[in-house]
Amino acid sequence: MRLDERVTVHDVARQLPEIAVLREHCRSLAILEAVLSPEWSGRGHSFNDRWSEKESMASMRSGSGDDYSIVFSAAGACVRGFDHESPMSPYVEDRLWPGVLDEVPDVFRPCVEDPAFSYDGLPRVTACIWRETGDGSWRTGTIDFPGEATEDPDGSEYLFQLLVDRSPEAFQRWAEDNYEVPVDLEAVRHVFSRRPLTEEVVSALNSEITLADLAEDIAEIGCPMS
Repeated sequence: MRLDERVTVHDVARQLPEIAVLREHCRSLAILEAVLSPEWSGRGHSFNDRWSEKESMASMRSGSGDDYSIVFSAAGACVRGFDHESPMSPYVEDRLWPGVLDEVPDVFRPCVEDPAFSYDGLPRVTACIWRETGDGSWRTGTIDFPGEATEDPDGSEYLFQLLVDRSPEAFQRWAEDNYEVPVDLEAVRHVFSRRPLTEEVVSALNSEITLADLAEDIAEIGCPMS
């Protein structure tokens, strides 16, 4: 779904829901992918409810070098996205694109500067969005984007597509394209509604596994169960 002719992190920030809603949506994405892809290495979306003692983290990997991470904490949430083909990649000129991280609050600096999110000493980031607990909206840096001919200059449209369009139908389309198998829409709706995961829902999405097979994933994600 296109937000505009030229989509940037600013457009995405206006479309994101409140922190608690985004956290549960990310959890649902991870649950669905755990069922569809029992092998972690084959998944796009993951969620670790205990990434650290006081933080949880959602993540996405495209399999082609693009990714995002969202760290949730008592301070709020910070979204870091990286599109390896973006002209704003820090590896184009060995420097961060001006404005992307300049205004990030100190409390969120570890969310973008942690070695887990860096390569060769540079943060893997082309887009960053954050929201402190007391904020009324999501915030971004003041950025002068590349030329108008670049439709998705920082990769935001591609990276955050399932965070902007949070409908079950959007996930179904994405998953069927990604996994090349039919994906049961009612089962997706069940998970998105935060109802407990059941054997029936698991079987509808992947008849080759059971609820018991997902025990470790369920514990890591923090999935509600029947």
